[in-house]
Amino acid sequence: MATKVVMEALSPTMEEGRLVKWLKNEGDAVKTGDVLAEVETDKAVMELVARADGIIRKRIANEGDSSPVGTLLAVIGTADENIDALVAAAKPAPAAAPAAALAPDAAAQANAPAPEPASQGAEAPQQPPAQRTPAPTMVQPPLPPSGSSGFGVVSSLAASTSAGDGKRSRSSPLARRLASERGIELSQVRGSGPGGRIVKKDIESAVKSAPAAAAKASAAAPKKTPRFITRDGDFQDVPNTQIRKTIARRLAESIGPIPTYYLTAEFDAGRAADMRAQLKELGDDYKVSFNDIVIKAVAMALSEHPEVNAWWMGDHIRYFNRVHVAMAVAIPDGLITPVIFDADKKGIGQIAAEAKDLAEKARQRKLTPEQYSGSTFSVSNLGMFGIDQFTAIINPPEAGILAIGGVEAKPVVIDGEIVVRQRMRVTMSCDHRVIDGATGSKFLQTVKRFFENPLLLVI
Repeated sequence: MATKVVMEALSPTMEEGRLVKWLKNEGDAVKTGDVLAEVETDKAVMELVARADGIIRKRIANEGDSSPVGTLLAVIGTADENIDALVAAAKPAPAAAPAAALAPDAAAQANAPAPEPASQGAEAPQQPPAQRTPAPTMVQPPLPPSGSSGFGVVSSLAASTSAGDGKRSRSSPLARRLASERGIELSQVRGSGPGGRIVKKDIESAVKSAPAAAAKASAAAPKKTPRFITRDGDFQDVPNTQIRKTIARRLAESIGPIPTYYLTAEFDAGRAADMRAQLKELGDDYKVSFNDIVIKAVAMALSEHPEVNAWWMGDHIRYFNRVHVAMAVAIPDGLITPVIFDADKKGIGQIAAEAKDLAEKARQRKLTPEQYSGSTFSVSNLGMFGIDQFTAIINPPEAGILAIGGVEAKPVVIDGEIVVRQRMRVTMSCDHRVIDGATGSKFLQTVKRFFENPLLLVI
C-alpha cells in the first residue's frame, strides 16, 4: 500500500515548512528511517525521514516550496502500484499560508523567537507558542532533555549520499555543509561516528590532509554579501524565512493583546564586575559574563517569587515549581531563546558553560525542540551593542521578560558623596493579568539584591 510523505510538524510550533533540499530522487529505494529531505522549520533546518519501506514513486513538492503541515510532499510505494489517485488529489503547495488562516497550535508552548531586538544571549532568543483564541489549552513544558528526543519526527539519522562504490555515506547536516564549503568529497571520507557516520571532525581531518585542495575550493567559493543589499534596480524582494514569519506573527500575539507595563531599575554592577575579574584570573575555564550572573540572579529570584514564574492560560494561571530561564540569542534570521533548565539549582559556572554551548548551537541552527521549549521566564540582553536601556516583548504564555542594558561607569551619589560606579539598567516587561505592580516590583528588588551581592549566588 502506498505511503504518503507529508510535511510533518518538526517543532512544537511549526505550522508550515520550507523544503530546502530533496536527498532522494524518484525511483530511489528507501527504508524506514532514511532521510528523504531537509526542511526549514520556524527554528532550524531539520531532517524529514521515511515512514515506510518502498520506492520514491513521485515527488510532488519542489525544493524551495513552503507547505503547511500535513501537505503531501511525495509518495512511497511499490514499483507496480497505482498511485494516480493520490497524486491527483494532491494540491500544489502554497507559497505561504496567511497568518490569519493558520490553525492555532494550542498543544505546544515553546520559547520561540520573541520579537524583540536581537540580543546577546550567551552573551546574546524566543520561541513562540502559536496564537491562541479566547481560552487556550496548553501543555506542561517539556522536561529537560534526557538524551532521547520527545518528537518522533525529528530524526537524528544521518542523511545518505551515494559514494563512488555504490555504498551510502552517512553524514550529519553540519558535515555535509562543511564538506561542500571546503571542497571535500564525502565518498572519500571515512566516518568515525556511530555506524560509520561522517561528522564534523572527519571533515576537519580531511581538510588537514588535503590543504591544497581545500584552499583551492575556498578561493573558488563565491563571496557572500548581505541578502538585503543589491546593486541592480531600486529594490530587492527577499522571501521571508520560516523563523521571520514566526517572529512577525508573535509580535501581533504579544504587543497587542497582552496588557503590558514596564518596571525599570538601575543595578550597581561593581561587585559583579569584581567577581568576574577574579574568576577570569583563575583561567578561561572560570570566565563568566554579566549575562550569566543575571540569569542566575533571575532564577534565584523566581524561586522566591513563584507568582512571577507563571503562564497566562486564558481561564487560569499556571504557576511552576521549577525554574526554566530562556536567554535571547541573535541568529542571522532573527531570534531564538534556548533554555537553561532548573537554572536556580545550577552554579554560575555551569550556567555559563550551558549558555555558551546553547548559543553556539542556536547560531548553527542545531538546537533540538527540547532545547528551546518550556521556559517559564526570559532574559534578553543588548548590552553588548552599547544599548543603555530597552523594553523587550513578552513571550506568551510567559508573564514576564527582563531586558538588560550595558554596564557603564556613571557618577552616582552614595552617602552624600559623588562617586563613579559601574551601573546597569534593566527593564522588566510584565503581563498585568498575572503580575501586579507591587508583585513585579518586589521581584525586581530581589533580582537587584542577588545581582549586587553575587556571593549570595554561590553559597
